[in-house]
Amino acid sequence: MELFAFLSAEELTPLFVFAAMVAGTFWLLSMISNRNSQAEERLERIGRPKSLVEIEMSQVENRQRFAGLKDMFSNLGGAMEPQSDLDKNSLRIRLANAGFRSEQAAGVYAGIRVACLVAFLLPALFFFLLKDGFTVRSIQYTVLLGGIGFYLPQLVLWHLRTTRQKEIFLTLPDALDLLVVCVESGLGLDAALRKVTDEMKGHAKTICEEFQLANLQLQMGRPRREVLHDLGVRTGVDDVRSLAAILIQADRFGSSIAQALRVQSDSMRTRRRQLAEEKAAKTAVQLIFPLVLFIFPAIFVVLVGPAAIQIQKNLLKG
Repeated sequence: MELFAFLSAEELTPLFVFAAMVAGTFWLLSMISNRNSQAEERLERIGRPKSLVEIEMSQVENRQRFAGLKDMFSNLGGAMEPQSDLDKNSLRIRLANAGFRSEQAAGVYAGIRVACLVAFLLPALFFFLLKDGFTVRSIQYTVLLGGIGFYLPQLVLWHLRTTRQKEIFLTLPDALDLLVVCVESGLGLDAALRKVTDEMKGHAKTICEEFQLANLQLQMGRPRREVLHDLGVRTGVDDVRSLAAILIQADRFGSSIAQALRVQSDSMRTRRRQLAEEKAAKTAVQLIFPLVLFIFPAIFVVLVGPAAIQIQKNLLKG
């Protein structure tokens, strides 16, 4: 550390370039070796097909490899995991909304935050503190990069969660209409969910995964009330929660599920029409800013420019 403190930025640059070249060369050689090993494995598999036992053993090895990576991140972020049960449940719900339903998801997420913090903080220490010393400017840049590395996983999680909820929100009307048709044709709720999953798995993968998981839980013997409640909480979409609440109420009081689904489909269609009308009404207000900032100046220059040139010429002649 003291050696780097006496070196300037111009002297440190070749060292970092050399380290980057060594890392890139090592990565390229490892990719080439992996390609060769994959080609050899492919030739061996074509020459001698694997048995079911070998295939299962390879799958177990892959799972163990990823399990070791998960354990590493879990151990790394163990100190950053929430301590209270309320915070743990909130984090698990947010991870489930983003599609991460594993028991180790919270620990892996905390470990990724620690790894990102270290990955952003170490270059800041080298480039700012060792170059400029412990000045206010260098400390500010170091803290800024450390904060970016610390909060970057939260932004990524928010983006994944929002994207997944939006996809569920957009594909839910089609799924609900198909569910209404299946139930009104005489199928039960379990069979209707299975039919919707089979028909829509090509273009509505996310919601089909949720319905498939709900079907699996029903087949395992869990009460329908708990399965529907978990479906609403796991997705985090208000429409799915209201759908789950209506199905729970219909199952509890013994009313017609087809009629409840029909009412929910009509109300959801009305709500989406109202949202579309609301967005259309906001368009005129939102267009004011690009009109004032980008379109009006160009029109002003085109209309007033020639007159301004003529006025300038007349003033110069006079």
